[in-house]
Amino acid sequence: MTAAEVDRTRLAALHAEEEQRFIDLHPTSAHLATAAGEHLLAGVPMPWMTRWPGSFPLFVESAGGGRFTDVDGLDYVDLCLGDTGSMTGHCLPAVAEAVRERTERGITTMLPSTDATWVAAELSRRFGLPRWQMAMTATDANRFVLRFARHLTGRPRIAVMDWCYHGTVDETLGVLEHGRAGDRVVARPGALGPQVDVAVTTAVVPFNDLDALDSRLAEGDVACLLMEPALTNIGIVLPDEGYLAGVREITRRHGVLLVNDETHTICAGPGGATAAWDLDPDFVVIGKPIGGGIPVAAYGMTAEVAARLEGPMLGHDIDVAGVGGTLSGSALAMAAVRATLSSALRQEDFDVAIPLAESFTDGIQGVIDDHRLPWHVQRLGCRAEYWFCPPPRAGAEAAEAVDEELDAFFHLWTVNRGVLLAPFHNMSLFSPFHTQADVDAHTSVFRAAVEALTG
Repeated sequence: MTAAEVDRTRLAALHAEEEQRFIDLHPTSAHLATAAGEHLLAGVPMPWMTRWPGSFPLFVESAGGGRFTDVDGLDYVDLCLGDTGSMTGHCLPAVAEAVRERTERGITTMLPSTDATWVAAELSRRFGLPRWQMAMTATDANRFVLRFARHLTGRPRIAVMDWCYHGTVDETLGVLEHGRAGDRVVARPGALGPQVDVAVTTAVVPFNDLDALDSRLAEGDVACLLMEPALTNIGIVLPDEGYLAGVREITRRHGVLLVNDETHTICAGPGGATAAWDLDPDFVVIGKPIGGGIPVAAYGMTAEVAARLEGPMLGHDIDVAGVGGTLSGSALAMAAVRATLSSALRQEDFDVAIPLAESFTDGIQGVIDDHRLPWHVQRLGCRAEYWFCPPPRAGAEAAEAVDEELDAFFHLWTVNRGVLLAPFHNMSLFSPFHTQADVDAHTSVFRAAVEALTG
């Protein structure tokens, strides 16, 4: 059964049943959601919170490790983990203690803390780039790196992959009009009030297409290529064999700086895909996971790049250079990162989490095979996602395959049975706090959903 062959009438009926089940299970969350709607736009503090399954969001009472409890007293296996913000597991004791201790000694002074030195050295050890700077979010870090790249090269454009996602960086919110190399660059669907014309600021190329990349960069106007080593925000799209080596050769040949955004691909290991796959970028950006839940990000660079930036960094006007943020590199953030990287996201942690993701993938694939469905499950390190189509090779293919009705049904079915997926796609993330029982719980729930859908 392809997605097109799904009985949509049956799907709609099942979804309606699950919607009512959700309402019946969560009366306290329903009450709180109504109250929130009086003063919060759309009833939530951030727009994407409306993407959760159900007619209102769940309100969480507490979270710890790989689980959380909602305000109605229901317990859940959390396979979202804050969309990597808590991929370490919730409430790491070392981070909680470091944050408590730091708040008693001063949170921010606009001066460096000793923890910052340790953090930079540890990031250098993990990712292989020697010099680092801090930011509040990966979006900010990406913005700063793009500025540096344009400054260093004197070129006006940046390049990204079709259907990429790098936070709310304006220049990255563009796609190829029809998903083909050479198409006109247009604003990504859903982008509100574009601040820049992406057709002017941005070159867009399909993932896994070296010829398209070579042809576009040959025009000589691109300062840097900002990319994830594997696409993650349109579903997991893995690189073809030899693709990333080809990207590095092409960018070097055309004098284009290469930026790896590892905010999600750190799921591949302690140094992200950069270390796991022996990549050699000019910049690396890493965001939310390294703070154990505290807002923070960092960006690293090669010694050559750092040497060329030292002059501007020491200039009198650096505070108005478009690179900054008063709370970036705060003592609180640095204490949280040091505690996180000292106690989590280590090789021993991935040695637990990755096998769980492998077992998750095997379980889902088993259900797919048993029902002879042309669906697939894709894995990157301790992250996995299932799709209602064969594996795509590029972002446009993945975007075209999105089935919002099926996604909504599976999300609602699973959360009603105590398993939370990320609100985007069908992403699941594993931490060392998860267990095989958690994996089995999801496999069982997924199998039941498929059986209900297929009859």
